[in-house]
Amino acid sequence: MYSLTKHLGYTVWATTKLSQILEKADESLLKKETPSSFNTIEKTILHIWDADLVWLKRLQGESLLEWPSKDFKGDKGALLAGWLQNTIDLNNHVASKTPEYLQSQINYKNMAGKPYSNTIEEIIYHVVNHGTFHRGQIVTMMRKHGWTELPINEELTSTDLITYLRETK
Repeated sequence: MYSLTKHLGYTVWATTKLSQILEKADESLLKKETPSSFNTIEKTILHIWDADLVWLKRLQGESLLEWPSKDFKGDKGALLAGWLQNTIDLNNHVASKTPEYLQSQINYKNMAGKPYSNTIEEIIYHVVNHGTFHRGQIVTMMRKHGWTELPINEELTSTDLITYLRETK
């Protein structure tokens, strides 16, 4: 349980750091197109938020039939706040459970209706890894658009797991 709660704590920490940096950016930066998995920072954030929320709902015994952000019309503040809150909600959900919970198996269907079964532990590791991958893409997209105000001092910008572990000892 410790390892997974540590990883989810890391996800909240890294999302918070990146959100704080993005708060300083002009909203137009989030909508600029860049070749990537999702072609804007906004769409990448919505994808992370969607995936995390879909997994949280599955852990809570619900199945979503469409992507939550399908009709999102909020501004930058709503985007960043919603993304971060969802990360916190997932962290709190897992932190409130027993160690045995992580070993339990859940059955769920993907958005296309195909059935799957995984342990909670496997799902949490996937969620953390997925978010880390896409946060890295966001930083790359910011730099491609000339975001030069991105601090380069390790203590200020690194969202690496090792930095989190050093800061939370």
